[in-house]
Formats: sequence, structure tokens, C-alpha cells
Amino acid sequence: MAEQPHNPTPQVDPKLLRAARSFEAILFSQIGIQEKLSNDLKNAIRFGMVILGLIAVSILVLLLTLSSQINRISAVVQDMNHNFTQVTAQMDSISASIDSMAVRMALLRAVDEETDLMRRQMVTIDEDVSRMGETIASMRTHMTEVRQAVENMAVTISRMDDQVQMMAADMQHMAKPARTLNKFFPIP
Repeated sequence: MAEQPHNPTPQVDPKLLRAARSFEAILFSQIGIQEKLSNDLKNAIRFGMVILGLIAVSILVLLLTLSSQINRISAVVQDMNHNFTQVTAQMDSISASIDSMAVRMALLRAVDEETDLMRRQMVTIDEDVSRMGETIASMRTHMTEVRQAVENMAVTISRMDDQVQMMAADMQHMAKPARTLNKFFPIP
């Protein structure tokens, strides 16, 4: 009788094969979850960068608005100083006119003209004070806008914090299967 060649083929245990396939499926699932988490994290970071950019632009606009108001107030104060200087000069002129009135009563007409000039200066001062009141009211409006913008920033930051907290909870929840897998198959 002729001997037939014997080719031993290794027999793979079906349970071992099924366990290997199950392990492979779990690994692919974990890789998919990690990719999704990394994409979500990237999107959250991009969203945060956009929010921070908007906050920076808002702060820039607020600073520019405030600096333009400071220039207006400075101009009004300079105008008031100029008017006070003029009033002081006019007051000196009136004082000189009163001194000379004792000497010359015929100059009453000049005193009357100086008084009219002083009245006009007082009207100018009154107009400047009114403009100052309008500027202060405008500043109050801008300060209210600034306060609202800061409150909006606080709400946005609170929402961002809530999103980060939710992401942390999601990470803990999604990492639970991996921790369970590590208990079954510890990596040396």
C-alpha cells in the first residue's frame, strides 16, 4: 500500500476565531468613537475660537466708541475753558468800566454794550453746558451698551462652559466600554 502524504492543517478553534473577530470589531468601534470625539473636539475648538474672535471684535468696538466719546468730552472741556477765559476777560473789562464810571458818567453807553457782550457770552456758556448734558447722556447710553455687551459675553462664556461640561460627561460615558475592555484584556 502506498502512503499518502499527510498535510496537517492547523485547526482553529471556532470560539477563539469568534473572540478574535469580536475583539477586532470592538477595536474598530473604539477607533470610530475616537475619530468622532476628535472631530467634535476640533469643531468645539473652532467654535470657541470664533466666539473669542467675536468677543475681541466687540471689545475693540467698545474701546473705539469710548475713545471717540473721550475726544468729544475733551473738545467740549477745551471749548468751555476757552469760554471761561473769554468770560474772565470780559469780567475784567466790566470791572474797568465800573471804575471808570465813577469818573465819567458819560460812558454809560459803553457799559451797556459790555453788559450785552457778557449776556451773549453767558448764552454761549449756556449752550456749551447744554451740549455737555447731551454728551453725558450719550455716554450713559454707551455705558449701557457696554454693560449689555459684557453681560452677553458672560452668557456666552457660561454657554461655552456648559458645552465643555457636557463634552466631559460624554467623554466619560463613551470611555466606559474601553475601560471595561481593559479590565477583561489588560495591556501589560
